[in-house]
Amino acid sequence: MAVAPFLKHWRTTFERVQKFVSPAYFTDCNLRGRWWTCWFRVELVIPEAWVGQEVHLCWQSDGESLVWRDGEPVQGLTNEGEKTSYVLTDKLKEGDPRSLTLYVEVACNGLLGAGKGNIIAAPDPEKLFQLTQARLAVFHRDVHKLLVDLELLLGMAKGLGEHDQRSFQALYTANQMVNVCDPAQPETYSAAKALASKFFGQHGGESQHTIHAMGHCHIDTAWLWPFKETVRKCARSWSTTVRLMEQNTDFVFACSQAQQLEWVKNHYPGLHARLQEFACRGQFVPVGGTWVEMDGNLPSGESMVRQFLQGQNFFLQEFGKMCSEFWLPDTFGYSAQLPQIMSGCGIKRFLTQKLSWNLVNSFPHHTFFWEGLDGSRVLVHFPPGDSYGMQGSVEEVLKTVTNNRDKGRTNHSGFLFGFGDGGGGPTQTMLDRLKRLGNTDGLPRVQLSSPGQLFTALERDSVQLCTWVGELFLELHNGTYTTHAQLKKRNRECEQILHDVEMLSSLALARSAHFLYPAAQLQHLWRLLLLNQFHDVLTGSCIQLVAEDAMNYYEDIHSHGNTLLNAAAAALCAGEPGPKGLLVINTLPWKRTEVLALPKPGGAHSLALVTVPSVGYAPAPTPTSLQPLLPQQPVFVVQETDGSVTLDNGIIRVRLDPTGCLTSLVLVASGREAIAEGALGNQFVLFDDVPLYWDAWDVMDYHLETRKPVRGQAGTLAVGTEGGLRGSACFLLQISPSSRLSQEVVLDIGCPYVRFHTEVHWHEAHKFLKVEFPARIRSPQATYEIQFGHLQRPTHYNTSWDWARYEVWAHRWIDLSECDFGLALLNNCKYGTSVRGNVLSLSLLRAPKAPDVTADMGRHEFTYALMPHKGSFQEAGVIHAAYNLNFPLLALSAPSPAPATTWSAFSVSSPAVVLETIKQAEKSHQPRTLVLRLYEAYGSHVDCWLYTSLPVQEAILCDLLEQRDPTGHLSLQDNRLKLTFSPFQVKSLLLVLQPPPN
Repeated sequence: MAVAPFLKHWRTTFERVQKFVSPAYFTDCNLRGRWWTCWFRVELVIPEAWVGQEVHLCWQSDGESLVWRDGEPVQGLTNEGEKTSYVLTDKLKEGDPRSLTLYVEVACNGLLGAGKGNIIAAPDPEKLFQLTQARLAVFHRDVHKLLVDLELLLGMAKGLGEHDQRSFQALYTANQMVNVCDPAQPETYSAAKALASKFFGQHGGESQHTIHAMGHCHIDTAWLWPFKETVRKCARSWSTTVRLMEQNTDFVFACSQAQQLEWVKNHYPGLHARLQEFACRGQFVPVGGTWVEMDGNLPSGESMVRQFLQGQNFFLQEFGKMCSEFWLPDTFGYSAQLPQIMSGCGIKRFLTQKLSWNLVNSFPHHTFFWEGLDGSRVLVHFPPGDSYGMQGSVEEVLKTVTNNRDKGRTNHSGFLFGFGDGGGGPTQTMLDRLKRLGNTDGLPRVQLSSPGQLFTALERDSVQLCTWVGELFLELHNGTYTTHAQLKKRNRECEQILHDVEMLSSLALARSAHFLYPAAQLQHLWRLLLLNQFHDVLTGSCIQLVAEDAMNYYEDIHSHGNTLLNAAAAALCAGEPGPKGLLVINTLPWKRTEVLALPKPGGAHSLALVTVPSVGYAPAPTPTSLQPLLPQQPVFVVQETDGSVTLDNGIIRVRLDPTGCLTSLVLVASGREAIAEGALGNQFVLFDDVPLYWDAWDVMDYHLETRKPVRGQAGTLAVGTEGGLRGSACFLLQISPSSRLSQEVVLDIGCPYVRFHTEVHWHEAHKFLKVEFPARIRSPQATYEIQFGHLQRPTHYNTSWDWARYEVWAHRWIDLSECDFGLALLNNCKYGTSVRGNVLSLSLLRAPKAPDVTADMGRHEFTYALMPHKGSFQEAGVIHAAYNLNFPLLALSAPSPAPATTWSAFSVSSPAVVLETIKQAEKSHQPRTLVLRLYEAYGSHVDCWLYTSLPVQEAILCDLLEQRDPTGHLSLQDNRLKLTFSPFQVKSLLLVLQPPPN
């Protein structure tokens, strides 16, 4: 749309443009303040006298650089990554051109961003980057090899120590080399080389430990730099890797993260083609199978499945095969459901090393079997060098052997070499070291290897391996469950939106011959969500630029998702009788009766009690259809003379003191009190939160020593909604001079839990806000929801393994129960939590200042809920209640059916089985095939029936990648399928729909 012309003033126009590119003014919002690169055109002439020599372009800059030659990226250059020269020719010939033109793109960041003072500091907009050297030089390869030999000999002498005979042999060999080598006389180099070759040619025995050295380059998809800078990091790192693979045919490079490869495909197609070429040769090995190296704690179970579904399909399409190894070396803990999810995606091998960062306990294994929540087992290897960025030194090689905690059980170890985190990758010097150490007496055997060769060797030795059961909990970085609360809230919302869009679109596909399932749009939105689940984004351990990009991606998912949602709802009801009106949709697999705020003309809302069948819809009630008598006891709201308020719906009775704290929560039928005697629930608590170093990442155990209850003022509590369908009370709380909170405590008719709708204006530094609920319950363990299930963690600190879990993660609910009574704490967007003794605690907000000084500052909205219950949490419906809180009924404008018409697509006979996902199958040749994913949520063996009203032609079990199980045909009888589950088992099935009527 054209903009009407304005009268322009020369000076203001000039200065506007000037400021837009200024390095000093308005850098928070101008072009200069964004990540950028500059280009150098390098024209060079090689002297004639250098014929027969190896010639390098030497380049030193504190900004990452990329050399372009003949229109293609050919090598990265970085000071930190020890890549400060580009080989123009390994031997200049008589007929070779002497004049060359290269282009070098230099970024205004180093390998680890552009922070000021330390690596996790926020980017410094005033920071300057310099090119300090650009020159031609002759490289003396023979000198380089002697340097490598002497370095390794000294490394052996030092590493093996004075008690070791081989140490003295190494030292004396090095000494003899110095004796015979005159730096001014190159003809003496050969004698020195011969001495080294004799030493390194003395081999070890057959029992030597074997190290499998694999090239590696961990590139954080975003962290201390934005997403778009990662695109360039991939080009720099992998173009260098291509040159190394060309020069070293035995060099194998392992590369994860489909997203990064797709970026290279789109931005550097020539480089992508070379990677495909080397993949065919077996030198470039895609690993991981996921879209990104996601966080291992916070994404939902379905999101984790989609990481593999999108990743494995990409690897198959671009490289001809799926990955055999899951690769997640730098993530902050690993869910107990990952073994089942991996197995369901064709992967039985897993490599990581992050648990070597444990602050308290040393993990007891480096090679072991990991048994997940459902009993699935995968083979796990932690490289014993405890790093994914080795450089090939003798010290690292020796550590790999001595540090191995599974000596005697296996005789093979992985060794990942190459600069990482910010990219960079391997160097020729690293390869030279490792090749020289190949089979040398006194050291383990070192071989350039691949992930497949490593795990094949480990599998041969696996009979004696130990098994670890349950989660792999990282005893560090516990603050990432809470930091950047808005990212976590939007993640939960977008997971819910995509769930609902897929479900409604699938139902519309089944009922309408004209509806086109939005497969391409959904794939785009899912990939955005999966990108944001990278382990330094969703966790909040990233710079402000990354958080801003992530929030924009969430907004795209939200807006486009709602558009698709409305389109699916309209198609779902097309052709039904009745006027246009409101449709109430339930995307969960059980019948729900809830209070819903329905829109009225003019923007107002009215409350209605709505009943909607499972995975179905009902017409919204109109004033004429409302029943005069409520089917259940209405909500009573009473404010006492002392200012306290009681809410009672006949199921639970809630009493709030005049400041808004919870003094009583009674399960009415039994009269059982849930709040500990003399204690206050809904107690907000502030902690000092100053970690040892990793600000956005860590909350230390000593923060618990600084607990300060936030006391409210009597008289701030007031009645909100006065009862009937809903009752509520509201209050204000001044957290500090800079931060405040307001809350509405809500109880609905027929609802087994009380909700706390909370708004916080948060402006703190290094503070941690939680809310606590002391319970009248005694139990040595509490239950926490995770992906596709739940697990127990201790409520005591008996051992160091117990107290290291002072801050843990959960998804939608936690529960503390005795044999006949319990209390569940639900939430709609929080993850950090703990249960210590009898106190249930939910972590709400942090205030770290690095790497993002603005993290969590501003306004927040969230809801948590409290549910007392009789018996077990399974029997009481806690799991269903938490789903209901997170997946509200949808009131959508659509061509509504007749007022009395309701419709249900699916239902499940057992409350223990959750129908989690309904979507169209990925394969394009199956346009009318749906995928259903269900899981057993109670931890029980169960047989159940899945009922459907859809026109199903065939039903067959499949894996998580939607590949048919040849023996998995299911019998469809009377529109129902019989399914059998073991505890926490996830099952997927394909439903082939009948052709639509003409």
